[in-house]
Amino acid sequence: MKKLLILFTLAILGCSLPVQLVAATPTPTLTPTATSTPTQTPAPTAQPGSEQNPLILALAPSPRTSQDVTNAGNELAGQLQQLTGYHFVVVAPTSEVDLVDAFSKGNVHIAVLSPFAYVLARQDALVTVALASVHNNQKLYGAQFIANRDSGFKSFFDAAKGENSAEAKDALIQFNDKKPCWSDPVSPSGYVVPLAVLNQAKVQVRDGAFLEGQSSVVRAVYAADICDFGATYIDARTLPALEVNYPDVMDKVRVVWQIPAVIPYENVSFASSVPLEVRRVLLRAFVDLMTTTEGKTRMQTIYGINALEPAEDDLYVPFTKLVAASGLDLRQLLLGP
Repeated sequence: MKKLLILFTLAILGCSLPVQLVAATPTPTLTPTATSTPTQTPAPTAQPGSEQNPLILALAPSPRTSQDVTNAGNELAGQLQQLTGYHFVVVAPTSEVDLVDAFSKGNVHIAVLSPFAYVLARQDALVTVALASVHNNQKLYGAQFIANRDSGFKSFFDAAKGENSAEAKDALIQFNDKKPCWSDPVSPSGYVVPLAVLNQAKVQVRDGAFLEGQSSVVRAVYAADICDFGATYIDARTLPALEVNYPDVMDKVRVVWQIPAVIPYENVSFASSVPLEVRRVLLRAFVDLMTTTEGKTRMQTIYGINALEPAEDDLYVPFTKLVAASGLDLRQLLLGP
């Protein structure tokens, strides 16, 4: 009977978690101070980060988490415990949607979120951003509309000044009823944000071609045989493979209009349910661990992150508005085709 009761309890817990628990490498634990509780009073909820109520750290979403990532995740949890004194449990979500759902159920407290996953979680105030991933010393990047030099489209981008010479509605109206080349359906710079800008400018384009890669978009615009114009990040024309095979690409493929740097990279977010004082300690811990070789290596192995800087939710407001303007179903976007 005792075995049946244990199995029944585990079955219930298993159904409530959309993520898989990762067997953690033993780490130093803090000895909790014993307290007495009146028999007639319900025991208070244990402090987040205590041994009875550990903080839950999510690995990068993947249908099959590698052993290297699992090991690095356990090591990262151990390092965070040493820096904070809190206890941690590591889980492995199978998808970004599962990760967001885990936040909603209280089954994840700390995670690295893609821009789209962050927006989805933020819609229901499930998370607050703590640190932003940094590339080339920037937290945000932009996108651009490109066209073949001989296409007849007018450029409204001044390369010398690095700025547009017209508003989007005036520059992009020439794309009305034209066919775009997109990178892929989940690319912020190669599809979602450019589509949103076209929608805001009330430009109606034809169904586009998805070419599975930004270099492919540049090649298609260069050849001018698949679509009328394309969209990429700034500046996909400088990719080494393109410069080698198409030495005149910078001249033949022109920037028609640039979208300012509004697209974020991944970020470290904490569950909104985590108390503010605990979030502050965690923020300090992530900053400190990124100053160590071990911490940076673990963040790179698990999440592909090389640098982090503190950030606030206001940083993501312009991007969030553009995602809404795209008209795309964000949850379906994360689920994929």
